[in-house]
Amino acid sequence: MSQTITEKILAKHCNKKEVKPGELINAKIDLVMCHDVTTTPAIDMLEKSNTDKVFNPNKVVVTPDHFVPNKDIKSADMVKRIREWAKKHKIETFYDIGRHGVCHAILPEQGHVVPGITIVCGDSHTCTHGAFGAFSTGIGSTDLAAALSTGELWFKVPESIKFVINGNLPKGVYSKDIILKIISDIGVDGALYKAMEFTGSTIKSLSMEARMTITNMAIEAGGKSGIIEPDKTTEDYVKQRTKTQYQIYRSDPDAEYSETKTYDVSKLEPIVAFPDLPSNGKTMSEISKMQDIKVDQAYLGSCTNGRIEDLRIAAQIVKGKKIAKGTRMIVVPATTDIWKQANKEGLLDIFMEFGATVSTPTCGACLGGHMGILAEGETCISTTNRNFTGRMGHPKSKVYLASPATVSASAIEGKIADPRKYVK
Repeated sequence: MSQTITEKILAKHCNKKEVKPGELINAKIDLVMCHDVTTTPAIDMLEKSNTDKVFNPNKVVVTPDHFVPNKDIKSADMVKRIREWAKKHKIETFYDIGRHGVCHAILPEQGHVVPGITIVCGDSHTCTHGAFGAFSTGIGSTDLAAALSTGELWFKVPESIKFVINGNLPKGVYSKDIILKIISDIGVDGALYKAMEFTGSTIKSLSMEARMTITNMAIEAGGKSGIIEPDKTTEDYVKQRTKTQYQIYRSDPDAEYSETKTYDVSKLEPIVAFPDLPSNGKTMSEISKMQDIKVDQAYLGSCTNGRIEDLRIAAQIVKGKKIAKGTRMIVVPATTDIWKQANKEGLLDIFMEFGATVSTPTCGACLGGHMGILAEGETCISTTNRNFTGRMGHPKSKVYLASPATVSASAIEGKIADPRKYVK
């Protein structure tokens, strides 16, 4: 039977020759990632059920990121408890302050992600790691507890949707615009519990960082996972970071998909997702006909667009310029290593001379936790992945989603602006 890459990975991990969409399976988990918010409830469940054990400490990675640096006593206590739990179970891979980072950026950066494995985390954007040809998905704290204790988890094998993306990206258009376009087309439930498989000449031309931006937002279309078949770009990235052995899976040419969607991005424009859904995308042509949308805050960072490539794109645009009066910009490198690299390249100086502020790695502002909360009536244009009501602060604030280039151009003009005029 012909199978998709997702079906092949899941079949291997439940010791079957093949699996079919809709089938319930119990799959072995190769990597469990834990961050600060969802791990403590999992620990509670394990302790209350007298099953407080870890199936394999070497397959667990812990990286507090949502409320770091700790914003209050409650968050400090939470991370302290996770530190003590990790120490108790001899979990050595703990990215604490000083070497910390946003979980979905630090995991591949530090060589934990390789093709063909299964990855779970109590975080919906775990689908990011499918960019490496892995089955990676977000779970709740209850399932997290089960995975930590047993090293296994049940799944319903998802159907797959194939997205064939071809063409050369125009100047000023990036992978963030591709995924915003797709989500705008199919809606926030258009891929509900399905594996979103991305392929085509455009995907093959993208860096791993750009690919991760696409798979990161699969959940915003309701996807169970996002996935891209590994190629030389994938292997070059992985082999620079780890000597771990891995197996590459590829979809069969005649594999069955619930549907196939084809895109030619050669004429794609920069896209901005308007409040209050990631699917509410509008092109720059549409925006140019509207009344100016004033920007109070421009945010560059997150697990979607806080990598070094994103910072380089933004720095090239704002270099030698000054931020618009009445607009503030927050730059958040996604990991400590990215912060160091950006500093080494002089990018942080460029941002600060522009008038932005630079933060230590954190998820804080993205989820409306700290480090950049919006007040009532304020507007933010952000490189993050969600713009639901109240996502980054007050319920009456507004969040617009865009690429690092569009966010930077908007910070220059103090309103949502077309980045193409600033991209060399």
